[in-house]
Amino acid sequence: MTCPKERKKQMYTGSSSAILSRKMDESSSLSGESKCTSVCSNEQPHLPPKTSQIKKPVILPDSDIDGLLECPVCSNAMFPPIQQCPSGHTLCSTCKANVNNKCPVCRKEIGNIRCLALEKLAVSLHLPCAFHSLGCEEMFPYYSKLQHEAQCVHRPYSCPHPGSDCPFTGDIPSLLSHLRESHKVDLQTGYTFNHRYVKQDPCSVDNVSWTLTLFSCFGHYFCLHFEAFLLGTEPVYMAFLRFMGEEMEARKFAYCLEVGGNGRKITWHGVPRSIRTHHRTVRDSHDGLIVQRSLALYFSGGDRKELKLRVTGRIWREM
Repeated sequence: MTCPKERKKQMYTGSSSAILSRKMDESSSLSGESKCTSVCSNEQPHLPPKTSQIKKPVILPDSDIDGLLECPVCSNAMFPPIQQCPSGHTLCSTCKANVNNKCPVCRKEIGNIRCLALEKLAVSLHLPCAFHSLGCEEMFPYYSKLQHEAQCVHRPYSCPHPGSDCPFTGDIPSLLSHLRESHKVDLQTGYTFNHRYVKQDPCSVDNVSWTLTLFSCFGHYFCLHFEAFLLGTEPVYMAFLRFMGEEMEARKFAYCLEVGGNGRKITWHGVPRSIRTHHRTVRDSHDGLIVQRSLALYFSGGDRKELKLRVTGRIWREM
């Protein structure tokens, strides 16, 4: 039989154990919280971006905002000073004189009002290259965009045919189709060639006497030109090669041309010029094989009344 004092002692003992147990749990809990706080304090807080890191507005290729900076008269991009009429219609300073100082939209007097808001907007814009649809993915500040487009490697090529100032422009595949279909130019495969040029009346040399042949080799295309023109007062014949691509790519190749007869020959070694360079520029710089008419007739043999000139050549890739 348990006495009341012993029962009371046991009750106190149990209570103290429970209190001690609760204190240990609380201590453990607090310890865990302190650990969590310590770990979390090592993490870097997310700070707001600095002003210097904020990018300028970028205009996507399909945006119409750049249309605000297009002159309604000449359709070219407007540069400071951008003029505006009292009603707010804008135009470039060049066209202001062409429209007799009258707004082309509302016919009000333009005066000397500058659209400063539009000029400041232009500074913040980044626009796509005009040749984005042809493969250029670059974006440029508004005021340097035109400078890039003048040298963009994706800009269309002009037709390299020398017979006329053909207005056709396009990429290389388009030019090839155009030359073969519209100008009936022959396309040959290989890096060597052997051509015979015949002229019935060699005494009549004009500035539009030419032939053009296309060659496909090393995964690229080349244009072989043969032209007759007056060098001063001396009639001459000239042959040279142009590369259908950019100038930097053209420098990776070289070619040689050879013409001769009667035991004599003339050889030319050169680097093809890009079709970005007009054929008249190449011709006028004498960057090719040039043969005077008297020597060409001597190479032709016979009675020298008919030009029969054979030009051979080879193209190779420089290492």
